[in-house]
Amino acid sequence: MFVFAAVTVPLVLLGLLLAMERVERPLNAADTGKGLEGFLDSARPDEVATFVQQGLPAALERYRRRLRRTPPGKHRAI
Repeated sequence: MFVFAAVTVPLVLLGLLLAMERVERPLNAADTGKGLEGFLDSARPDEVATFVQQGLPAALERYRRRLRRTPPGKHRAI
């Protein structure tokens, strides 16, 4: 019985760690450079107005939509 527990417990812990890593990876990727600091550094006036009127979640959503629309290195002609 002891041998069974000695083999099973580490395998279960390893499985839980791998599952936690899969959950954590998208959360870290979403936060990198796109959080409040990135927003405050490069927000447009309309995004700042959204921040003042509707709060941070709405302003960050608008900012992230703009980042998804414009691929890196490909800027729209004005």
